[in-house]
Amino acid sequence: MAMADVTIRGAGILGLSVAGACARRGARVRVIDPNGPGAGASGGLVGALAPHVPENWNDKKAFQLDSLLMAETFWTEVEAAGGVSPGYARLGRLQPVPDAAALTLARSRSETARELWQGRAEWQVLEVSAAGAWCPASPTGHVIRDTLSARMHPRRACAALVAALDARGVSVQTEGRDAGQVLHATGIAGLTELNDALGRNVGAGIKGQAALLRFDAGEVPQIFADGVHIVPHADGTLAIGSTSERDYDDPASTDAALDAVIDKAVSALPLLHGAEVIERWAGIRPRTRSRAPMLGAHPLHPGQFIANGGFKIGFGMAPKVADVMADLMLEGRDTIPEGFRPEASL
Repeated sequence: MAMADVTIRGAGILGLSVAGACARRGARVRVIDPNGPGAGASGGLVGALAPHVPENWNDKKAFQLDSLLMAETFWTEVEAAGGVSPGYARLGRLQPVPDAAALTLARSRSETARELWQGRAEWQVLEVSAAGAWCPASPTGHVIRDTLSARMHPRRACAALVAALDARGVSVQTEGRDAGQVLHATGIAGLTELNDALGRNVGAGIKGQAALLRFDAGEVPQIFADGVHIVPHADGTLAIGSTSERDYDDPASTDAALDAVIDKAVSALPLLHGAEVIERWAGIRPRTRSRAPMLGAHPLHPGQFIANGGFKIGFGMAPKVADVMADLMLEGRDTIPEGFRPEASL
């Protein structure tokens, strides 16, 4: 067997995306994950690709903007390569405006978005009557609509990446030896390794619970209301999530905390009343101490690399993470923002 140029340890969204970018550039790639693809947090339900607010601009927000703008081409190419749809669509997002102060702030952000989003997406304030029937309840009678947010189905996205890799002769293995450049994209296991080795908190696992409803909303925007994401998927289901739990006994169990999230979603969008819950899901999402993705040279393994900590934003960041890590590993070109380097969480 030929030696690989790149070994990716971890078959979640970041590992699979970097593997795909390296394979597209002609590298021989192997992906190794003892649990198989999308087995951790990347196998969830929600799939809200949504931007940070357009103000107080920094490298993290600029990186995310680039990645969200890259996403349509990225996922179109993934689907074309492997023939599996990730369920991607840039349909925007609606958010209720709770009070007069929030309304003033939302209007000011529509101005800053014009500059910061480079005219490639909009942040608008609309009256509820102009938004149509698919609209959350709003105390002010206004909602924010942005045209940058997109949706995808996380499991289908991972399956699409696996299919695209398979079309290039790359399979996900459950075991194997390192060869060539090595990237660790191992999620919570990787953060735990860092915590144990360094004797301090570099990152932690945050439990999230989500639900999938049988509700075909069609091609409509996702909704973010009362801290809850409501994401209509292309397959006629609708995802609701998620909790953020630092303390938990069972990482895979669901409980009353998820019931509360579902209740909030129905209160925000009464159209969902009576929709059948067809799946309840829980998983542990990797969060670095800095809250930003951790990209670059691995702190414990000299000459190797890390891509970890995509807490809540991993799918949205994946297209650009894939590019910058392929640049670094294959060409030695480092364009990683300072705030994303491992040192920011060490």
